[in-house]
Amino acid sequence: MLALDEHVRRILPVGLTGRVTRIVGLTVAVAGFPAPLGAIAKLETEQGTILEAEVVGFSGEETLLLSYGELNGIRRGTRAVLGQSVQGARVGEALLGRIINGRGKYLDEKPPAILPRHISLQAPSTSPMQRPRIDRSLATGVRAIDGFLTCGRGQRLGIFAGSGVGKSTLLGQIARCTEADVNVVVLIGERGREVREFIERDLGPSGLAKSVVIVATGDDPAVLRIRAAYLGTAIAEYFRDTGRNVLLVMDSVTRFALAQREIGLAAGEPPATRGYPPSVFSLLPRLLERSGRTNSGSITGFYTVLVEGDDLNEPISDAVRGILDGHIVLSRKLAQQGHFPAIDILASISRLMTDITPCEHRQAALGIRKLLATYQQAEDLIAIGAYQSGTNPAVDTAIRLQSPIRQFLQQLSTDQAPFTETVSQLNVLGREAGLFNVD
Repeated sequence: MLALDEHVRRILPVGLTGRVTRIVGLTVAVAGFPAPLGAIAKLETEQGTILEAEVVGFSGEETLLLSYGELNGIRRGTRAVLGQSVQGARVGEALLGRIINGRGKYLDEKPPAILPRHISLQAPSTSPMQRPRIDRSLATGVRAIDGFLTCGRGQRLGIFAGSGVGKSTLLGQIARCTEADVNVVVLIGERGREVREFIERDLGPSGLAKSVVIVATGDDPAVLRIRAAYLGTAIAEYFRDTGRNVLLVMDSVTRFALAQREIGLAAGEPPATRGYPPSVFSLLPRLLERSGRTNSGSITGFYTVLVEGDDLNEPISDAVRGILDGHIVLSRKLAQQGHFPAIDILASISRLMTDITPCEHRQAALGIRKLLATYQQAEDLIAIGAYQSGTNPAVDTAIRLQSPIRQFLQQLSTDQAPFTETVSQLNVLGREAGLFNVD
């Protein structure tokens, strides 16, 4: 019969220790340290400072760690002590208006806030039968989205764009102008310079006041970039469970996938599709499916995907597009023409728009889409003057309304378009196009 203290030691690994045996690249191998996956270990460096690291895998009798900082001062035989076996964070209303990192530490210069609740970063998934249908729209304040790609409360949309086409500016405008109760903004792998620019220029004081911003810059370790995504999602779930409609903005899912690729390869996973290990494609749906509507509230997710070489069919883009409820494609051609937001309406879709918009709105949006497609097909002939007016009535209408449609789709990043006004303007365009009878 085992003694009581032996049972306690087996159940609660308090004081669990091990010793560093080797370091390969960024991976630290520790012997005699059976900590669970995701646990936090503390390593004491030669300088006497404490370095935290996360358990990412196992190799034989060794436990593999990736550190949250530089490995300088770590040597063979360095002692590892279990610090936290389950990842969690403290949350509360006082998080609103604050900027934190992937560990939940404050990056702004304000005093620490009192946060009463402790939550797990890995919440269990919601049963499909406990997810009510999405039946109400969520205004974003952006005409092109509200008019043609109407988003529902609890919907998940991807913003697919190459570098430098305005996705961060668009995200900031959505977060600032949305009618959601709370914004949770997760910046993963951003340049350090861009973080303050996004907060002060794109998000602005009014947007920050109802937002929680989680930052993991590109020079942060991969485990911190992964943790930032889970922390932001967990914070959004906390506010959702209080009955709020939450807008979760994550920039970008691609850098989340790159961080997991780095972790997976360091833990010994074999590379699969274009160097991405299988764990990447397993984690993506588990992260993205946590958004949505429940009986208490909703999380509407906008996830950006950084398209490599403007290839919308590269592995991460293809996987994310299949998981989400719609996609917004930003066009480099439109961006180069000074068209903001550079949304390619014909390449974008909201899969729930038909469920949350009235018939007249849908009819106008569909009819104008057809006009845009018609103009695109005849654009070369029009540009060289080869098209003769009267040849095709649909092309004539498309040419006549091209300027009003472009004006509708363009919007300054500082402007907010009320949802009812957007729908009214769209219906006016529909009437001018003869899409339905004028009452």
